[in-house]
Amino acid sequence: MSEFSPLWISIKTSITATFIVFFIGIAVAWFMSNYKGKARGLLDGILTLPMVLPPTVVGFILLMIIGKNFPLGKLLNGFGITLIFTWVATVIAATVVAFPLMYRTCVGAFSQIDVNVINAARTLGMSEWRIFWKVVVPLAWPGIAAGTVLAFARALGEFGATIMIAGSIPGKTQTIPIAIYFAVANGETGNAIKWVILIFIISLTVMVATDKWSEKQGFLVSSARRK
Repeated sequence: MSEFSPLWISIKTSITATFIVFFIGIAVAWFMSNYKGKARGLLDGILTLPMVLPPTVVGFILLMIIGKNFPLGKLLNGFGITLIFTWVATVIAATVVAFPLMYRTCVGAFSQIDVNVINAARTLGMSEWRIFWKVVVPLAWPGIAAGTVLAFARALGEFGATIMIAGSIPGKTQTIPIAIYFAVANGETGNAIKWVILIFIISLTVMVATDKWSEKQGFLVSSARRK
């Protein structure tokens, strides 16, 4: 079983990170879609930054935030909490790099919603919370679903930030991308090919399944409209 530990660690990390960015990404995207303040450009840039920065830079920034020798790390260490070189660190890295994809996709999906539909819901007396979940999310769902898939794929393929703050501990923090890197570094080409094929199959399966699901949803919507 330990031979396949990178697979289980990668799947567990990707699912957890995707679950986190799903809710946070939607909430932040909706807030930014309605925020008209002067700091909007700056905030949007900060939220998108992990997508354009080199992963090692993202990892170094995270290391400065949660590292044992830095304020937050020292504070957590005082409570007996250590994040560096743990599985939680792999989740943190995957979440940070996957978040911008979820955020940007959701912002784009929300911007496509007809404001008149939302205003109509308000005139009917619906609360903002109810409007968000009953009107906004269903209308933006294709974009939200696409963002979720992209976030999962990004989390699954994360390498640079992960190795900076989680290292490569077999059975604990060694994900598939890290296993591939060290297999190549050690001249284990066959082992590297095995992991490359596996991650390729997983990513392709998720993308194809999502595409089929989107087509089905589109068909159902079209059928409902014809009726």
